[in-house]
Amino acid sequence: MQIYLPIAEVSVNAFLLLGLGGMVGILSGMFGVGGGFLMTPLLFFIGIPPAVAVATEANQIVASSFSGVLAHLRRKTVDLKMGTVLLIGGLVGAAAGVQVFAILTALGQVDLLVRLCYVVFLGLIGGLMFFESLRAIRRARAAGGAPTPKRRQRGWIDALPFKMRFRTSGLYISVIPPLLVGLLVGILAAIMGVGGGFIMVPAMIYLLGMPTKVVVGTSLFQIIFVTGFATLLHATTNFTVDMVLAVLLLVGGVVGAQIGTRIGVKMKAEQLRILLAIMVLAVCGRLAMDLLLEPAELYSLGAGGGH
Repeated sequence: MQIYLPIAEVSVNAFLLLGLGGMVGILSGMFGVGGGFLMTPLLFFIGIPPAVAVATEANQIVASSFSGVLAHLRRKTVDLKMGTVLLIGGLVGAAAGVQVFAILTALGQVDLLVRLCYVVFLGLIGGLMFFESLRAIRRARAAGGAPTPKRRQRGWIDALPFKMRFRTSGLYISVIPPLLVGLLVGILAAIMGVGGGFIMVPAMIYLLGMPTKVVVGTSLFQIIFVTGFATLLHATTNFTVDMVLAVLLLVGGVVGAQIGTRIGVKMKAEQLRILLAIMVLAVCGRLAMDLLLEPAELYSLGAGGGH
């Protein structure tokens, strides 16, 4: 069943889009990530232009994250105070990122930049997560299955001013690190069409020292507002949000997130992280291959041959 996407200007199978939305929704519920870092490259692979994929995917993340947050709110695993601090940084970052995106679109360099950002970020994050998860699994086995300490040690973060008490997370820390994490995630949401959960979740565990059970819900809470804001700015500044594409991804994503939340509860944290790391590295490899194997695209300006 082919559907024509008016903004992307391509025809795509509707069931394929529903399936992709569902798959990414499941990941969102399991890992507390918006899933955009996987969905946006998948949209590139099926022929959606990167500028449209980024802006529209931010839209879909809002829905799957909202669906996931509802499940976490019922379990009281969302730190609303921490989420609000992250959100303030995120909104500032998203506004800055959309401006950068608009400038690059005017220069005609946005597609290449988005793909390069993906290869670099997915490679770094996937690699770090993979090795860290392997270490955690080894430690758990060595300790005879005892849980491994995940909290960070006291360090430079504890010396920073403007401290605030976050009761749900059991923390008393400066608001500066969460604001900076939020800012970075906001910029990424606007430029890469990602919720930023794949950076925020590790940062909340290892940098801020939040308990793992609260991290997923809090991450999704912040992602909803930041990606919603980024989508709105993209729609009004760059006109790259394709509503037909967004609705199809949305329907799949909302259903998938509910399933994912249930699966995530049944799996160990280390298993979840290593699975996520493998997926991230696989997508990174495919994107890098596309960049390396298709140089003809870059030189197809002449009227003669493609090279």
